[in-house]
Amino acid sequence: MRVLIACESSGVERDAFTAAGHDAMSCDLLETQSPGPHYTGDVRDLMGEPWDLVIAHPPCTYLSNSGVRWLHTDPARWALLDEGAAFFAAMWDFDTPRLCVENPVQHRYAVERHGKGRPSQTVQPWQFGHLQTKRTAYWLDGLPPLIATTDLEAETFALPMAERAKVHYASPGPDRWRARSLSFTGIAAAMADQWGRVGASQPALI
Repeated sequence: MRVLIACESSGVERDAFTAAGHDAMSCDLLETQSPGPHYTGDVRDLMGEPWDLVIAHPPCTYLSNSGVRWLHTDPARWALLDEGAAFFAAMWDFDTPRLCVENPVQHRYAVERHGKGRPSQTVQPWQFGHLQTKRTAYWLDGLPPLIATTDLEAETFALPMAERAKVHYASPGPDRWRARSLSFTGIAAAMADQWGRVGASQPALI
């Protein structure tokens, strides 16, 4: 399959699909952190190309439920919310029969603006081999929900809060956003395995 990982510079998901035998490329405004096929620029430049699968990670700064309180203290954020919601909705403009759009759980103002409804599913890292919590939402089109590969819930919640939620408690600094947005290798491997097989052997889901 020809796979695009949009709005990701880490290379984690791209490398998982490449290892599974797919023609995968990542795209971001930033250079890739891992050597491999990567387009540095606006992902909308690639929307006219045909893809068998697109997994998109549009920016969530103004869409995430965790930051909704700031909308009521900083009026300037409403215009940024509108821009973020429009970019999120644009992910459905890709020429692909199979699409996953990833974001944290969103607040209701974001959902109202982008018009794509609530997510198809949410996942946790402990369902895919990581002793961490970070609830992530997927909007799916032409793809089945991702199936968990492990169940480390008990072990994860036995850890201290600061350890199991270390993504949330990442130290302040210029690279904090990078640590909080990094893809989990276990989830990436499950995507490459499960969605890679769907694309190779089945038509897109209606």
